Amino acid sequence: MREPIPSDLKDMSFPVPIHYLDLASSRLDAVSPPISDGLVVFLSDGLPVGQTYIEMPETATALAERIVRPETLEHARHVAQTPVRNRDVSILICTKDRPEELRRCLASIPKQSLGPIEIIVVDNASAGDATRRVVEESGATYVREDRVGLDYARNAAVRAARTEFVAFTDDDVVLHERWLENLMKGFDLPEIACVTGLVLPGELATPAQFIFEKHWGFGRGYLRQDFNQDFYRRDTRYGAPVWTIGAGASQAFRRKVFEEIGLFDVRLDMGAAGCSGDSEYWNRLLHHGHVCRYEPTAVAWHFHRKDMKGLAKQIYQYMSGHVAALLVQYQNTGNNANLRRILLSFPKYYAGRLRRRLRKGTTSHDFFLKQEMLGSVNGALYVLRRWKRPAW
Repeated sequence: MREPIPSDLKDMSFPVPIHYLDLASSRLDAVSPPISDGLVVFLSDGLPVGQTYIEMPETATALAERIVRPETLEHARHVAQTPVRNRDVSILICTKDRPEELRRCLASIPKQSLGPIEIIVVDNASAGDATRRVVEESGATYVREDRVGLDYARNAAVRAARTEFVAFTDDDVVLHERWLENLMKGFDLPEIACVTGLVLPGELATPAQFIFEKHWGFGRGYLRQDFNQDFYRRDTRYGAPVWTIGAGASQAFRRKVFEEIGLFDVRLDMGAAGCSGDSEYWNRLLHHGHVCRYEPTAVAWHFHRKDMKGLAKQIYQYMSGHVAALLVQYQNTGNNANLRRILLSFPKYYAGRLRRRLRKGTTSHDFFLKQEMLGSVNGALYVLRRWKRPAW
């Protein structure tokens, strides 16, 4: 039985192609006829430097002139010429019952231009021994964490690491060969406590994957951004939108910050409230005066959920975790803006979307509106029942 899809996607064909075009290649001018559909990602020296979805046929050259910014190219060249000063880093992966996805992720690590000191995989209570076998075949260090929850697993990974820096990725991710090197190049100032990277879709094979990438994707653009105290204090009414800093699938930390401000809050993320353990931690870092950086030359590819049922569950969990994180942030910092976002901003936001849905029909933007709203309520109830701070 075919899954229902939003009205604005009914005329689309799947899979949606992803075109990677090298700016230095003669192929760029040779693309003919003009590209008529899909996602176009432009590369410079092997690194993505711009992207766009095709809405009408256009030549690759015209697209490049319109999309790729000179400052993006200059930054990519600058990063390429910058030496790596910090090499003492571990790669940490948390996984549960996805041995084949994990195998694919681990296969991209030996290709890294900067090899990690160690690779630690935390098995978060998987059934059977398939995960252990995959880890042992790869030569990585296997750690078992039987308390279910992504942040329990992350904390176990941090405790197991021996290095000055730790870099997290997910089991459903494939890493660009310069991912780790360019993440570490982001730590060029002592106040930089965390660096996140650009996450692109591994494929757009189904409507669910396309919807996720279009409305919930992890990409944060192609310009480096530093999130400092100005960013943290700018929005006094509703608080800093810390979720725009990056994605948990691609992030690295100075390990000493975990000793300073604690580990991930185990009430958050998959297996608990739903998600946002990473954004809550970025909020905590900013609250304590640290700086978070988004580094777009640290590239990874994420393979989104393929079916609409799985995406519906994921969006429910995302909004549950998002609201839960706002309550945890209020508890940790005393910043009332987190409560105002829940009590004032969210009702207004969802009322507006409900009106648009009733007036214009259901589009991909509003297809999972019910899951979003129910998830938000669940996240608030989840944390209120567990208001006591965990002992990590």
